[in-house]
Amino acid sequence: MTASGIGQLQGNFLVRTRPRWVREGFLVAILDQPSDRKSGLWNFRTTSDHAEDVKQAIAAMRELARVPVWLIGTSMGSLSAANAAARLTEGGPDGVVLTSSVTETSKVSYETTRHAGLGDIRVPTLVVHHKDDTCRSSPFPGAEDILKALKRAPVKELMVFEGGSPAISAPCEAKAPHGYLGIEEKVVSAIGAWIRAH
Repeated sequence: MTASGIGQLQGNFLVRTRPRWVREGFLVAILDQPSDRKSGLWNFRTTSDHAEDVKQAIAAMRELARVPVWLIGTSMGSLSAANAAARLTEGGPDGVVLTSSVTETSKVSYETTRHAGLGDIRVPTLVVHHKDDTCRSSPFPGAEDILKALKRAPVKELMVFEGGSPAISAPCEAKAPHGYLGIEEKVVSAIGAWIRAH
């Protein structure tokens, strides 16, 4: 865990729910930024190089356990998950979950899920979104657009959540509907059930 990586992401939906995923019976690995990317992952998440990085992580997980490996990305992480699923015809994930996905550009990144090759994903894909997500980079209609773009996914579904606790962070941060604040257990359980069913 580095000071510039996961250590600063304790609020992130997937990072803070690690124990819940374990209780659901999953082996969990959280990917940090690559050691050779000092500037972080901005405008790198939809590249072939990043997909190869993720491929190595998938291979490492398969060495630990002979079970299906799914990628789950939240917010900008959805770009990483979708990009790997789209590009990796061999050694890729068995399924993918895209939560609170970024579908609009921002001041710091021109990348969105539209640049991640959604039409090339050929594994079961679950799109998860909070109906009250007010982050301008991840509006709810964008989740519906992702589902339409998944032309080759053998199974796809949009799972929508509502409610939770009042936001205690900015709209695009994790302690808001963007990060499923107050309904984490419900969201993790629903995603876990979908993964097991597919």
